[in-house]
Amino acid sequence: MLSRMLKCEGQLAGSRRVSMLMKQMGISALYRKPNTSKRHPVYPYLLRNLSITRSNHVLAADITYIPMRRGFAYLFAVIDWASRRVLSWRLSNTLTTDFCMEAVQEAINRHGKPTTFNTDQGCQFTSLDFTGLLKENGIQISMDGKGFWRDNVFVERLWRSVKYEEVYL
Repeated sequence: MLSRMLKCEGQLAGSRRVSMLMKQMGISALYRKPNTSKRHPVYPYLLRNLSITRSNHVLAADITYIPMRRGFAYLFAVIDWASRRVLSWRLSNTLTTDFCMEAVQEAINRHGKPTTFNTDQGCQFTSLDFTGLLKENGIQISMDGKGFWRDNVFVERLWRSVKYEEVYL
């Protein structure tokens, strides 16, 4: 905005130069910034070197987005690591925690309580509501390392199949 104002006054200054000068003078834009400093606890990854030999031992979940004409739809799925079977899923137009918790509760009701539940470090999965649901049911919480997609490779493979076979036709 400042670079455009200066241009109207006959001064030539690009947006990068204006940004640099603002930093040097300690000037910043007045707008509300996101408060990302309040983080919920992140749990360790418990599946390394774990032998998974039976169904309902470890469940994993993740969210992916599906592009729509206007905005996105968000698909959440719970899968069994041993059988690679989708146990429950939900589709939503918002990234809230409630539709994720509904799918997890459905998987528990239909297939019983697993020993361990693995997710990534998304805000839905680190929320007190989501972790509270797992703790109430006596389920160990496992979370992927930051940026380690391979820790939840079976769900990521599911997303690849869904998107390339059903979405990106």
